[in-house]
Amino acid sequence: MFLSIFVHSFYFFCIYYDNYIVDFVHILLYALFYMKKVITRTIEETHTLAKKYISHNTPSIITLQGDLGSGKTTFTQGVLRACGAKGPYTSPTFTIMKEYDVDMYGYERIYHIDAYRIGKDDMIELGWNDLMNNSRACLIIEWPENIADILPKDVQKILCAWVSETEREYTFL
Repeated sequence: MFLSIFVHSFYFFCIYYDNYIVDFVHILLYALFYMKKVITRTIEETHTLAKKYISHNTPSIITLQGDLGSGKTTFTQGVLRACGAKGPYTSPTFTIMKEYDVDMYGYERIYHIDAYRIGKDDMIELGWNDLMNNSRACLIIEWPENIADILPKDVQKILCAWVSETEREYTFL
């Protein structure tokens, strides 16, 4: 069985299901543009997904919502790596915000924010307005529900879910 999939304006991919030849990157692109839901089985697959996502989207704010262990930080690490940020890439759970210098996809800086322990007033105190006015920055926010009142409506939302010990599901809204 031969299935042709036309993805985005310049991408054409062929997947041969009967021969079990499947290119993971092409399936990721198809899922990102049409299905909006992807399951990854390894950290490397999650990083590849994040790289494909950021190379085809340049949002100013990305929100990652999901339970503990659902892959929010792993996805962020993939974005940071794809944008050329210097590691280590760790969760800002205790520092609340980490700042990375980058020079890729139109960004100069990426702010990784963990809003798990803060509310909107705390975020405003941390310089929310300055962050929002930086047109060359990308904000990646974990636990966005805690600061939902100050988030603009046009954020890129990603839901993260734990599927199994090795699998994570990412839903792009």
